[in-house]
Amino acid sequence: MIPYKHEPFTDFSLEANYNAYVDALKKVEGYLGEDYPLIIGGERITTEDKIVSYNPAKKTEVIGRVSKANQELAEQAMQAADKTFKTWKKVDSAIRADVLFKAAAIIRRRKHEFSALLTKEAGKPWDEADADTAEAIDFLEYYGRQMLRIKNGQPVESRPGEYNRYNYIPLGVGIVISPWNFPFAIMAGTTVAAIVTGNTVLLKPASTTPVVAYKFIEVLEQAGLPAGVVNYVPGSGAEVGDYLVDHPKTRFISFTGSRDIGLRINQRAATHNDGQIWIKRVIAEMGGKDTIIVDKEADLELAAQSIVKSAFGFSGQKCSACSRVVIVEDVYDTVVSRVEELTKVLTVGDPTDYNNYMATVIDQAAFDKITAYIEIGKGEGRLVVGGTADDSVGYFIQPTVFADVAPSARIMKEEIFGPVVAITKAKDFDEAIDIANDTEYGLTGAVITTNRFNQEKAREDFHVGNLYFNRGCTGAIVGYQPFGGFNMSGTDSKAGGPDYLQLHMQAKTTSEML
Repeated sequence: MIPYKHEPFTDFSLEANYNAYVDALKKVEGYLGEDYPLIIGGERITTEDKIVSYNPAKKTEVIGRVSKANQELAEQAMQAADKTFKTWKKVDSAIRADVLFKAAAIIRRRKHEFSALLTKEAGKPWDEADADTAEAIDFLEYYGRQMLRIKNGQPVESRPGEYNRYNYIPLGVGIVISPWNFPFAIMAGTTVAAIVTGNTVLLKPASTTPVVAYKFIEVLEQAGLPAGVVNYVPGSGAEVGDYLVDHPKTRFISFTGSRDIGLRINQRAATHNDGQIWIKRVIAEMGGKDTIIVDKEADLELAAQSIVKSAFGFSGQKCSACSRVVIVEDVYDTVVSRVEELTKVLTVGDPTDYNNYMATVIDQAAFDKITAYIEIGKGEGRLVVGGTADDSVGYFIQPTVFADVAPSARIMKEEIFGPVVAITKAKDFDEAIDIANDTEYGLTGAVITTNRFNQEKAREDFHVGNLYFNRGCTGAIVGYQPFGGFNMSGTDSKAGGPDYLQLHMQAKTTSEML
């Protein structure tokens, strides 16, 4: 087995790579507007009711029309998954892992095509789309290797005259509800973690990005995944999502999305339904309000660069995005001024143009929410740069910086999920930590400092699942920085980490008297 090493990012300054991406965009444009069926038990099922996926940068352009599941079809998918589980759970773990490795190889060969689809369907600039696809490959490669590592269980003690074993067995049917902001990486990662451990899946992708999920199921089929192991059932959260979460045959729910929906799923999953014989397991990643702290002893240029990149990469639509900054007062003015300079030169436009650093937000609802928060921000702080938006062609919002914001302000407390960052001042490093921790979330954070003692204080006291020193607070890599947060950021299920697969299994002890 080749040791795991994460998929490298593409250097688009090289002409060959640049041209390959342009060609990939043309290929994707060649199949825009097509219809896609549901996939249940390997059967393609077309419905009259469709989910229409639009290009957020050109909101009249249809990416695809996807058949929409209802409760009857969701039940059919549940029966298919439940039936398939009886055979899939007995397939050797190495064979299941081989499917992941084959799928990774297929995606690697089509890497730019998948990234170009993300540019069109999710509005991702080239570098962001490339990183999304690379992370999807990483999840496949990493989880395949992890399964091989743990397939024989864990060692336990035996006494004279007995032989004890500790093995993992799969849980059952899982509901995977994936997000639109990493519509390939998180959708693929949560799906394959469930299937490589022997479970079967009903995949309900985000309604704004269902086409890339369909293309991924095609890859799994090509890689040899049996029919019924993954069932593709896009549909309404209220109609299909609730039905599947409540279903007595649902064994676990793997969810990535907002705090409110995550809490709702957790509450519903805790309710016992007729015919249910287990406590459902919930694996949830639910967002963040992430802080970069800048100490008075720090590389201030690094601080400003880290803030801007973390706040405005993919228009701030990452649960790890920097949406609040706490700067020690001694260097406050210098850092704010440099953040202003860097933000003003960012280019915003259609993501198919490589020269645009930032593109759109995902849809009208997001546009309306973010612009409403910008208006709130104008009453809570000093607008340093940005503050304007235009949804006439696509959902474009200029990168927006507010300074002199009180730690208690709404834009410092509430998740905005857009290109808006709020900056506040702290009298010293201790107060900066206190302000950073004054949130219901606990996903990512970063500290820019050259003071070793302050760094160690933050390592102990900054209460987040992923803490970074002297870099931005986004960009966790599978196997290198296992990702998941505390408090209202979710169940701290460390995706891309050494114990993530075990969340999809249960341990069984057997003891034999010799």
